[in-house]
Amino acid sequence: QVQVVESGGGLVQPGGSLRLSCTASGNISSIYGTDWYRQAPGKERELVAHIARGGATTVADSVKGRFTIWIDNSNNMVYLQMNNLKPEDTAVYYCSVFAATIWSKAVGYDYWGQGTQVTVSS
Repeated sequence: QVQVVESGGGLVQPGGSLRLSCTASGNISSIYGTDWYRQAPGKERELVAHIARGGATTVADSVKGRFTIWIDNSNNMVYLQMNNLKPEDTAVYYCSVFAATIWSKAVGYDYWGQGTQVTVSS
């Protein structure tokens, strides 16, 4: 019903930048919020950044001042700008969209993308 696709991962040197993109498509009636998570090998998945429908944002303390999340309403894309990347930022980054479909009667569900690999290494 809903497809979520991330893009923009890759290999970058410490101190470098990457921009991740997330888009959702399908029979969506409302998007209530979008999250970026990451999961490093051997670690639990952690919330990196959140943006609500109204535009309010939160980011994890570990990335505060380096990562920014925003929505481009012209193309319904959610971006995660990652600056001053560190080796500990290496992980698979996942986009999660909390949305209602045309059939769910305003009840929201989480829809996940397949993830995009970010590797920070010299």
